Amino acid sequence: MRHRALPEALFALAVLCGACALTGCHAPARSGAESVAPDEEAALSPARAGHSPTFLGRGSCTGRGRPAYEEVDCASEQAAASVLARHYGPQAGGPRCPEATDFVLHITAVNTGTSESESAPEGYACMRNLRPPHPGDPGRGGGPLTVAGDCVYTERRGVVKETACEGAQGPAPEFRVEETVPVREDCPPETDLYVQVGGGAPVGCARRLP
Repeated sequence: MRHRALPEALFALAVLCGACALTGCHAPARSGAESVAPDEEAALSPARAGHSPTFLGRGSCTGRGRPAYEEVDCASEQAAASVLARHYGPQAGGPRCPEATDFVLHITAVNTGTSESESAPEGYACMRNLRPPHPGDPGRGGGPLTVAGDCVYTERRGVVKETACEGAQGPAPEFRVEETVPVREDCPPETDLYVQVGGGAPVGCARRLP
């Protein structure tokens, strides 16, 4: 069923970013998965006249999210982040965000008496800050994805988490993901750790840092 933007709808969201729990080469037999935790909750304002017919459609922009994430003109001084991709339905099992994504907005359209359900999932928007910092860039230690160039540390046996490769407070990096491939057998022989990163090339080939 095709979703339509409801001008009278109110919106709520959870911003998901940062730490991803990943399964390394010493993981148990069951496969691990990326996980992210809500960083913030806020109210979303509906799109105004002259803005994208889809709330936060691809190419649109938001302000800084205080007190609400509102769609704004990308040329305005209030614009802080742009939408790289916009998808309907839950993120779990949905299309993967682009690698340049800094954070993800999960959007829910709250019922205002126009539907039988109390609320309906509206989807998620993959966001990129218009200005630095860019936590989703390789090696920065943040963002919702783990990509080639990111560093990880061992949280516990079989589980590693992303951390900044250098110049930031937090756990010291132990491995760097040199490349991502479809299967473990495609990793180079010098690989020290396999990291599950998801996407079309779900295996990260990591080398131990000196």
